[in-house]
Amino acid sequence: GIGPLVELVRSGTSIAKENAAGALGNLAFNDDNKVLIAAAGGIGSFVELVRSGTSVAKENAAIALGNLAFNVDNKVSIATAGGIGPLIELMRSGTSVAKEIAAGALGNLAIHADNQVSIADADGIDPLVELVRSGT
Repeated sequence: GIGPLVELVRSGTSIAKENAAGALGNLAFNDDNKVLIAAAGGIGSFVELVRSGTSVAKENAAIALGNLAFNVDNKVSIATAGGIGPLIELMRSGTSVAKEIAAGALGNLAIHADNQVSIADADGIDPLVELVRSGT
């Protein structure tokens, strides 16, 4: 179930965190699962993983956040949980794949007007422009 996977994201081994985040990212394509993952505490766990996980874990957590951000309430919850800053940092300094994933997640978050301001306030525009210019 979703609860045990969220628990693995929080407290599993590095490999378990990577795999659980990947599985939850896939489950988050489903609208009902978006709500269930958020209710199980997944958003905060993914934000922490984007901050401090392995490269693969960061990518998988960013994918999960991007998919969760298709839900209006989750857009707010991700920002409230401090998710914008770590996604911007991943867009600045992650692998080329991670940069693309983080930009996509930020794009989904930016559909909410308050998040547009938060992304700009967190200096998220320049790295996005650089990514568009360079492609990496």
